[in-house]
Amino acid sequence: MTRTRREHPSRHRTPVQLAALAFAVVFLLVGIAGFIPGITTNYDTMQFAGHHSEAMLLGIFQVSVLHNIVHLLYGVGGVVLARTGRLARLYLLVGGVVYLALWIYGLAIGHDSAANFVPLNNADNWLHMVLGITMVAASFLRRDHPDPRVDDHGAPPRGRTV
Repeated sequence: MTRTRREHPSRHRTPVQLAALAFAVVFLLVGIAGFIPGITTNYDTMQFAGHHSEAMLLGIFQVSVLHNIVHLLYGVGGVVLARTGRLARLYLLVGGVVYLALWIYGLAIGHDSAANFVPLNNADNWLHMVLGITMVAASFLRRDHPDPRVDDHGAPPRGRTV
């Protein structure tokens, strides 16, 4: 019996696709957790955006509705873009650069400033640095399949089965 990609899609994911998918799942979980009282402390003080939100994910990371939505969008985008090695690499590289820019932005603005619209605190800033570095580094993982019988989409070349 011949097995197709649809029967076992995870067997044909490349390292960069798996990394993108892992980051995407974490972003989805963090985005959801930001809306759950208890996991997010001071939930009743959560604002849509801005530094006035005192809601803290895990009691550490300052969050707002906008912050949580951005995490959810990053997660959905990652799941979609992890479908091919090329797009997974792009997701990790661009996402990492955005997080590094957000880290620098967080260091440059005052935490009580109106410019702190995300909102950001010291824990967020350093997490953004780590995310940026690891996402950029992960973008250099192998994006083609080590098996020459499998293409960039995880499928066997036309007319062949794996």
